[in-house]
Amino acid sequence: MPLFNMHQIRGQLGRDQRLLGLDPGQKTIGLALSDVSLMLASPYGALRRGKLSVVAAEIRRIAAREGVGGLVSGLPLSMDGSFGPAAQAARDWMISLSEQVGLPAAMWDERLSSSAVNRMLIQDADMTRQRRAELVDKLAASYMLQGALDATAE
Repeated sequence: MPLFNMHQIRGQLGRDQRLLGLDPGQKTIGLALSDVSLMLASPYGALRRGKLSVVAAEIRRIAAREGVGGLVSGLPLSMDGSFGPAAQAARDWMISLSEQVGLPAAMWDERLSSSAVNRMLIQDADMTRQRRAELVDKLAASYMLQGALDATAE
């Protein structure tokens, strides 16, 4: 299944369907869920990153339970905006995941999403390192998905 842009994904969603945002890290995948009006992204949880088939099965379960009609994954562009090896690996992973889950997918620039979330948790929430580690993945997914929703709002 090819990747789509955010406008195409929004156009493919059925009535009352949501988007599931993914922030894939080395150890975990942060998850965020949009509301059905596609205006608000909320942190949803995190999955342990492992075999693609296991991750895909869990995302299929979440999608069925939550009425998800599309996936949006973070795209780790280089700081200068170029498409480097990390972005290519993320793109390849997302195409494979989309095919296994059976949902259309888009990617969205995630540069500095984890940094922004960490900074907020340190400065504004005054959280410990351990508590930040528990939250950062799903909050980064929410931050990324909210950016995608805001940029493509109609």
